[in-house]
Amino acid sequence: MVSARDEINFNSDHFALFGLTPAFRIDPLSLDKRFREIQARVHPDRFAHATESERRVSLQWATRVNEAYQTLKNPLARAQYLLDLAGKNIDKENNTSMPPEFLMEQMEWREAVAEARRAHEYGELEQLHHRVKQRMNKRYEQLAESIDDHHDYAMAADRVRRLMFLEKLLAEIDDGMAALEA
Repeated sequence: MVSARDEINFNSDHFALFGLTPAFRIDPLSLDKRFREIQARVHPDRFAHATESERRVSLQWATRVNEAYQTLKNPLARAQYLLDLAGKNIDKENNTSMPPEFLMEQMEWREAVAEARRAHEYGELEQLHHRVKQRMNKRYEQLAESIDDHHDYAMAADRVRRLMFLEKLLAEIDDGMAALEA
């Protein structure tokens, strides 16, 4: 039996782990395929009759592969990871400054969500969800251009911070919809 340690390079970055070129635009089907292939080789069930040490290493590999997959599968996490690889810290804990017009837009979105929740307007929340999702898709396209096409990591970091706001807003809308369904 080949050990889990021989299967993949534990020190490789997430992209190399899956045989992908580091980029924001990735083929999700290729990622999924490589994930399943690697998991099939390192999954702890495959090492059930191996030594304790081999089982422990297999669990470490499986955990590493799962973490890398979850990071690359999520566009926002993938962008943050790419920025980390490029040495650009988005400083999300300390750098929360945003242009006033962006903050005003966020306040307007949140007020609309709160009003729809108070009025029990599920349809309005669905429309808000759709509009925010469209806005996010446009921003993800811009983020891809910043990272992949222009290698403008300062701009990409700003776009990631803005997308973090939008992701949180989308979660609030989804929470509102779930609360009205209950």
